[in-house]
Amino acid sequence: MTDTITIPRPDDWHLHLRDGAMLQGILPETSRHFGRAIIMPNLVPPVVTRADATAYRDRIMAALPTDHSFTPLMTLYLTEDTDPSDLAAAHASGLVTAAKLYPAGATTNSASGVRDFDKIQPVLEKMAEIGMPMCVHGEVTDADIDIFDREAVFIDRVLDPLRRKVPDLKVVMEHITTSQGVEYAASAPGKLAATITTHHLIINRNHILVGGIKPHYYCLPVAKREDHRLALVKAATSGNGSYFLGTDSAPHIDPLKENACGCAGVFSATNTMSCLAEVFEQADALAQLANFASRNGPAFYGLPVSDDTMTLTKGEPVNMPDKIATGDGAVTVFDPGFALHWHVTG
Repeated sequence: MTDTITIPRPDDWHLHLRDGAMLQGILPETSRHFGRAIIMPNLVPPVVTRADATAYRDRIMAALPTDHSFTPLMTLYLTEDTDPSDLAAAHASGLVTAAKLYPAGATTNSASGVRDFDKIQPVLEKMAEIGMPMCVHGEVTDADIDIFDREAVFIDRVLDPLRRKVPDLKVVMEHITTSQGVEYAASAPGKLAATITTHHLIINRNHILVGGIKPHYYCLPVAKREDHRLALVKAATSGNGSYFLGTDSAPHIDPLKENACGCAGVFSATNTMSCLAEVFEQADALAQLANFASRNGPAFYGLPVSDDTMTLTKGEPVNMPDKIATGDGAVTVFDPGFALHWHVTG
């Protein structure tokens, strides 16, 4: 049985770093293992212009440990007032890799998101023209739609019609959680792809609700039934280039998670690679871990695979921290619910 694997250094294609003291506290948990990451722009206020992205990237680099090598791939937050020329200039400069579409009210700090999708048509056409990918939080927010159905309804009502209007637009369906998302993401190779999170490969909705509410498993989109989780595992371990890693690692201090109206977000940057090795081993698919974590994302974004490598070795259970201390307070690390035997050793 394999007890050591070496893969190209992985990238994280969906990451929340926050700002200020939180950024300083949690950035090393990503930069220790990952070479690049798509950085989410949903700060308060959001990152909406080239100038905003420049300033945020500078703050990230200032917080990076001196012995870490890491490249933040910046994104712009799409609003109904986004200037297509500013967006295009930001992309042409190499500063901004993608733009992020949040339906208004869909998740944390999404109040500035889009309500009328027709209003962003010129921006989407410009993005298609210049080859700039759009990352999308794929959920409707209609009050009459059950929270467990929001992703599937979004595909039918919003995403598919949007893509028919702008067929050359490259789209990343972020953090898919359903079998419908798995199927749709593979329907247009090269133009459409999806990220899958660490936690959605491991937990289903029972983990959140059975035996008491587990606030540190609550995220948006919320985890679904077990059959959907199994569909995600099958997709991630398939080697199919339509699927790649995006942790959606999203830190909140414990008091904001453990209260009567807790924040959505799972923080998994610290132990993602150990978790993934366990999931892929259980699926008898360790040979596909490099595709999911290291190769498929760069291929879709038109970037080179890393020349650096990561080695994982199987041994005694890894002693992972329960929490990460930050200047804002403690952040709880995702608990997969089983022992992690794969260590990042090189």
